[in-house]
Amino acid sequence: MNKPFSDKLRAVEPYTPGEQSKNNDIIKLNANENPYPPSPKVIEAIKGFEAEKLCLYPSSSAYALTEALAQYHGLDVNQVFVGNGSDEVIALSYLAFFNSDKPIFFPDITYSFYPVWCRLFNVPYETKSVDKNFIINPKDYYSANGGVILPNPNAPTGISEGRGFIEDILDHNRDVIVIIDEAYVDFGGYSAIELINKYDNLIVVQTFSKSRSLAGMRIGAAFGSAELISLLKAVKNCYNSYPIDSVAIAAGVASVEDDAYFKNTINKVIRTRERFSQELKGLGFTVFPSHSNFVFASKPDVNAKSLFEAAKKENIYIRYFDLPRIDNFLRITIGTDEQMDIFLNFIKRYLSSLSGC
Repeated sequence: MNKPFSDKLRAVEPYTPGEQSKNNDIIKLNANENPYPPSPKVIEAIKGFEAEKLCLYPSSSAYALTEALAQYHGLDVNQVFVGNGSDEVIALSYLAFFNSDKPIFFPDITYSFYPVWCRLFNVPYETKSVDKNFIINPKDYYSANGGVILPNPNAPTGISEGRGFIEDILDHNRDVIVIIDEAYVDFGGYSAIELINKYDNLIVVQTFSKSRSLAGMRIGAAFGSAELISLLKAVKNCYNSYPIDSVAIAAGVASVEDDAYFKNTINKVIRTRERFSQELKGLGFTVFPSHSNFVFASKPDVNAKSLFEAAKKENIYIRYFDLPRIDNFLRITIGTDEQMDIFLNFIKRYLSSLSGC
């Protein structure tokens, strides 16, 4: 572009999501979506929604959903915020809480949207290297900073830490806001929500996209002290005062109220994840311990990018990251048992073709 106003446009390097195919006949294991449908109560809520009311704005605070989440987690409603997916919630959190001239800290291998927001909002940042086993060292987060954001479990590794780790980070960062991104926590990780009343500088972010099978609805939530949530709401009202639509609110409430279905679905994914991980290990892969709905795996004598491309030709979509330190790893979403068996059979054929057998 070479026009008089070109130098006034913002230069951006956007986040790249998992590839979406126009072909519906694929096994989609690249976006960490839940392979199971949402709760039947969610489907009933959507079908029973009074469409005539769509002429009205939704509740600006999504009160019914914030109230349902508050009751579910044993919090006051003023400690809950909901937004249009956890990505929007985190973006608003950047605007609300990261306003220092000091850099915010996050791992070098993590959710790749974090640096994108930093560049978009002019937030200085510094990455901290995970070790050779992709473990985060809490001591790296002790020095002066403008805030901390950590995913737990981490992405794309799936590795999670417990209460002691989280409190260590919080205890050494009392003068800044610490955001714990719990997008995958329901699949076996530790949730820091129980620490909110102990640490007034803590924000916990969760999503309905993964464990609640509502990626298509775009519902995210933040939990924290009433003071921090009030500021988050104020920032939201400066940006978009009605972020959650009425149908999404109804669906979200129905999901929260059907705890039995929620837990049953999670357990199915966990069982499949553990079986699949053992199968991959049996084929010579290194598979990192996961508390998410995906696994992070590598086989040193197999080129990950080539395997990724071969799987795609078979209409099996997995995730490959052409990034330093992880360019020979694959992130594989956990699908149904049938989907994972199809993928395992593909891997066996692929490995046999490499050995000439």
